[in-house]
Amino acid sequence: MTAELLAPVHLSRHGVSVVVAPDDEGVPVLVHWGAALGDPDAAVLAGLVAARRPGVPHSAYDHPRTTGLVPEVTRGYTGTPALEGHRVGGEAAALPRLARWSCRPCDDGTDTGVSLTGVDDEAGWSVEVRLLLSDAGLVRVRTSVTNTRDGVLHLTGVRSALPVGAHATELLDLTGRWSKERAPQRHPWVQGTHRRDGRHGRTGHDATLLMVAGTPGFGFGHGEVWGVHTAWSGDHTTYAERTPEGECLLGGGELLAPGEVALDPGEAYVGPWLLGSWSDQGLDPMSHRLHAHVRARSPRSRDERPVVANTWEAVYFDHRLDRLTDLADVAASAGIERFVLDDGWFLGRRAATAGLGDWTVDPQVWPQGLHPLVDHVRGLGMQFGLWVEPEMVNPDSEVVRRHPERVLRGHSDPPASWRDQQVLDLQDDAAYADVRDALLALLDEYDIAYLKWDHNRDLTDATHAGRPAVHGQTLALHRLLDELHAAHPEVEIESCSSGGARVDAAILEHTDRIWASDTIDALERQTIQRWTSLLVPPELIGSHVGGPVAHTTGRAHRLGYRAATALLYSFGVEWDVTGLDAPTLDALGRWIALHKQVRPLIGTGTLVHPDHADPAVVVTGVVAADRSEAWYVMATVASPATQHPAPLRLTGLDPDRSYRLADVTATHDQHDADLRPWWVASGDHVLPGRVLATSGVALPVMAPETARVLRLTAVD
Repeated sequence: MTAELLAPVHLSRHGVSVVVAPDDEGVPVLVHWGAALGDPDAAVLAGLVAARRPGVPHSAYDHPRTTGLVPEVTRGYTGTPALEGHRVGGEAAALPRLARWSCRPCDDGTDTGVSLTGVDDEAGWSVEVRLLLSDAGLVRVRTSVTNTRDGVLHLTGVRSALPVGAHATELLDLTGRWSKERAPQRHPWVQGTHRRDGRHGRTGHDATLLMVAGTPGFGFGHGEVWGVHTAWSGDHTTYAERTPEGECLLGGGELLAPGEVALDPGEAYVGPWLLGSWSDQGLDPMSHRLHAHVRARSPRSRDERPVVANTWEAVYFDHRLDRLTDLADVAASAGIERFVLDDGWFLGRRAATAGLGDWTVDPQVWPQGLHPLVDHVRGLGMQFGLWVEPEMVNPDSEVVRRHPERVLRGHSDPPASWRDQQVLDLQDDAAYADVRDALLALLDEYDIAYLKWDHNRDLTDATHAGRPAVHGQTLALHRLLDELHAAHPEVEIESCSSGGARVDAAILEHTDRIWASDTIDALERQTIQRWTSLLVPPELIGSHVGGPVAHTTGRAHRLGYRAATALLYSFGVEWDVTGLDAPTLDALGRWIALHKQVRPLIGTGTLVHPDHADPAVVVTGVVAADRSEAWYVMATVASPATQHPAPLRLTGLDPDRSYRLADVTATHDQHDADLRPWWVASGDHVLPGRVLATSGVALPVMAPETARVLRLTAVD
């Protein structure tokens, strides 16, 4: 490849092709992103570029206008511009018209692609676009800006966008709220812009996670789809745009407040990655490309995650050593491997109204520190974990009484209170150092394997040194997490943010697990986990078995439904198990043992969601990488429409191998008619994967909110 973009560039991996080529003015255009094109020679690529060249309509620019890899309003693009900014004073052009494009190969060790740089000396902008394609066929694109003139360049928008097929006329995005995150919504993709902004200072409960465009009626296993994710943990935008001129783009970037990013001469801004995934077989293969990316960049890729007992819904703030050691004893007897002490252990923390920011063990509650509890837990063979919320402070805390200036604010009065707490300004060097050192002191003193890292409010009226502060706060958070990992690489960190309010690919580069939602109501979790897994692999999604009555909704479910809902994820228990009778404790132990049996597949296998004709039936499966084994959880989220549900077609299997079917549900304590299908009643049946995927198997007759677990083993 030469230094100049003189010929089309073709990238192809894992069934995906990307073609970048110069238009008549030498501006790089992403001509194709989608199905693999084979091995086209230069003549074929040149023909493709020529065939995609637009004409000149009436009442339009006098020359063919293409939309470059950086959509520029200075070249006539009428949709959302990729670049927005200005200079104060001077006579330079405000926005660039990028020219003198150059191209060079680049990679980041695993992904390969090109770095394209365009400049406008008159406006003083230099713009780099890095476009990479992974082994799994995932596209990543990131746009950066450097100020090349005298004077300050104020940026108000730096976005990346990818073109998609015009035949993708249906959109899927996600919304939500606390305890009902990632709820899907579908609608036609008509002309105009469908834009989803997140202005929470964190990703947000309502964040779309992905914006997906596809052929009408696409599902998890059928249809052609393109999806993008804005990989950023702060304010961000993701959008789908169809212009009257015919462009169809999916894009995203960081939301920048006026004055938030001001570049001095020679200074650069690097935007977040936009992840793009294509599939011609529905949402599942699209997700598999994203899962491969997230797994490759998680701080520690682990095949198996320990079973967790979290104390929050078991004891809340009732921190008594005898009660907690009893809880640990019972947890260990059930097969739990990690015991996490939640909120309430630090100075002055007897309720949610005080103590945040004072990260020392409260001597009134723990006169010997946490050592007696940690030693007891470790003596039982379990790991010890601890809850923290380092980005927050209570006004009723020693740190705020000593340093009120450390509260992140834009006015003399603090922002509106949220859970009686405010945000700690991590861009204040002293505040950052103090919280970092306090956390390191805890990790140095105690044998801690895990931090549950919470973040329980939005950032409101956030200003540092006279500028909007969300951008800097987000970078400071990432730096803090990285410093802790560098000092204690063995410690895992969970991203919890009022439950699922900070779920994105950027935070997963700095943490080891996300908490999908504060609700562990199994019915709500069926949907939340299903759509969270569009981006996040199952072993990184925490899912716990709660008590018989959900604390967030008051809805009651039997143990079998609660445990089956958590089975194929990072499994845990959040329940006061000290009061369980022997049969119930035994049943819980059997579910934990079943999870451990499937656990080796969860972090290495392929997650699938077989489509079912009845929306009341939700199926989640994990298939071994070599397709020698598969597990499926079949659950109802409402009353099925028919007495006998439609047959279930099992996806992900090897069509040329045969599989033995077995119902391995750990306990049958759920309310159903127990009318078992033939493959359960007769005990031993083998069918080819091709038959299972195309014809399917009969489902049990199940009542609303019940679940069964099916295991398939290849017969060689």
